[in-house]
Amino acid sequence: MEKQIYDAYCAILTKELIPAMGCTEPIAIAYASAIARAALRAVPERVRVDVSGNVIKNVKSVFIPHTGSLKGIEAAVAAGIVAGDPYAELEVISHVTETEVEKISTYRDATPIEVVRMDGNCVFSIRITVYAGQSSASVLLTNKHTHVESVERDGEVLFAAKPEKVEREEAHYDLLNIEQIVEFADAADLTDVSDVLERQIEYNMAIANEGLSGHYGSEIGKVLLAAYGDSVANKAKAYAAAGSDARMNGCELPVVINSGSGNQGMTASLPVIIYAKEMGVTHDRMLRALLVSNLTTIRLKTGIGALSAYCGATSAGCGAAAGVMYLHGGRYREIAHTVVNGLAINSGVICDGAKASCAAKIASSVEAGLLGMHMYMQGKQFVGGDGIVTKGVENTIDNVSDMARQGMKDTDREIIEIMLRR
Repeated sequence: MEKQIYDAYCAILTKELIPAMGCTEPIAIAYASAIARAALRAVPERVRVDVSGNVIKNVKSVFIPHTGSLKGIEAAVAAGIVAGDPYAELEVISHVTETEVEKISTYRDATPIEVVRMDGNCVFSIRITVYAGQSSASVLLTNKHTHVESVERDGEVLFAAKPEKVEREEAHYDLLNIEQIVEFADAADLTDVSDVLERQIEYNMAIANEGLSGHYGSEIGKVLLAAYGDSVANKAKAYAAAGSDARMNGCELPVVINSGSGNQGMTASLPVIIYAKEMGVTHDRMLRALLVSNLTTIRLKTGIGALSAYCGATSAGCGAAAGVMYLHGGRYREIAHTVVNGLAINSGVICDGAKASCAAKIASSVEAGLLGMHMYMQGKQFVGGDGIVTKGVENTIDNVSDMARQGMKDTDREIIEIMLRR
């Protein structure tokens, strides 16, 4: 395949498949807070947090690891200020000591932390402003969880993102399409991608096993195995759900994310890993299938954006099914129809924030993707004109992107209002 596309796909995987400790929205707040404290060069005496509504939605109900089971924006701020490593990105609080856990709670309770909901159209925005004496510092994250837009201290700009660099990176994503994703998976030199994929396998299997052995949330992974047995399809759903059980409810193991989300990272990867092991395929074949699942998920998420009213697990469930279809020998035609079928089944599931029930939505999304795959294996398919389905997989993906990004804006606002009223 063309070197430009090959290199772009490798760069996308390196950028997207990164480790994160805990739900990525509170961890992004902790990351910005750690940077702000470092810029201030002092322990902040008070803090102002300006955040978009979608960030509030995804922070409200999840436990933050290494904080003694705390929830909420104030706890995320305190964790970043007290114990955050400003250079560790989404692993910012991965090395918190027991003494620091106590200090996080104390700091949160003793420090004025003002939370202000941002107006405007940017669905992902976090600004942390910290004060000590006459000095202040601020950090702005936009669009992505680790994208630092600016850092300032006492009115002086210490860092500002370069627009041309951002545009160059975003241009890579325009090259994604299902046909070339499959071509890339077939042709890739696995030494170019094995590090990120092996880490994904190790981390995400570890947290799934923890979810199945421990007691987290509503224990959806365990419920699935107890209710429906150990068929490969049910295990694929259960492992993905169990990872979310653990992650949403305070587990202190990292995950490898996809498109800014640990739940999406687990959904895109764990079903493929489970199927590969059950089918007895070679390790290299599993890695190539993970290329399909991860890049398909990223293709589906790119047009939607980081956060919306559309449940991202739906995209990742379709990505996982694409990877499983690859394991079965499917290539572009079969994978394209799998994706279209999966989107036709489950698109429209709402995102009402990160919380325990995400695990159940993940199970539903994997089920939809696998049903879409089996439909095509049996010669069945949804066709252009069936609802949002349009002839051509890329056209259908674009339809879903438009619906999620534009059509569900009012739904998103109403979800946020409902959650804030509770």
